[in-house]
Amino acid sequence: MVGKPVLYGATGCGSAVVEAAFILAGMDYDYVDANPWVPSDGLTALQSINPLVQVPTLVLPDGAVMTESVAILLWILDRCPGRLGPGPDEPLRPAFLRWLVYLPAAIYPMYTVRDFVDQWVTGEAAMAELKQSTVNRILLCWKTMEAALRPTPETWMLGTADLTALDLYVGMMTRWTPGRDAIRAVAPGIIAVAERVDRDPRVMALWRRHFPDGYVDS
Repeated sequence: MVGKPVLYGATGCGSAVVEAAFILAGMDYDYVDANPWVPSDGLTALQSINPLVQVPTLVLPDGAVMTESVAILLWILDRCPGRLGPGPDEPLRPAFLRWLVYLPAAIYPMYTVRDFVDQWVTGEAAMAELKQSTVNRILLCWKTMEAALRPTPETWMLGTADLTALDLYVGMMTRWTPGRDAIRAVAPGIIAVAERVDRDPRVMALWRRHFPDGYVDS
């Protein structure tokens, strides 16, 4: 691959997991800060290539533009066989794909509703009720994943010896609403995995940059 991919991202957002995957895959990349809520040269550049202003957005060395974090993760996995996930013919591949897609498919939509609740209902009471409903749904999703995979403090999400992109995703998303304490109450094994991801020295500095107020390193 000639040249380096360019990742447009923002602190604390979904681009964090893509950065972590690049680091663990040993792949070089350039990073452009493009916080969608703060005017900047990076944001202007992002708007020119992706009018939806999504982070992460990845520009490949040939100029092609990729969005959707799972798609980008799979692109990275294709270029580092044996790292960050089971291969196409391995028995754990179906479970890996299922739960990797599950996280943005089942949980991400709740943030779309929660962050723009006034687009769905009107009135303070209705908006408060809908926000709480999104939290309830998020917790149910984590509980469902926990019941299916049964992770423990000694295992990764799939029971593999090495962490995968799924573990990185869990490490990132458990930092979002409603937060790790609330998630721990329904999915303690998942939080145990997330805290193992925190302690991986290869990505420790990255997590500190993205989540400085809630970092656990002990």
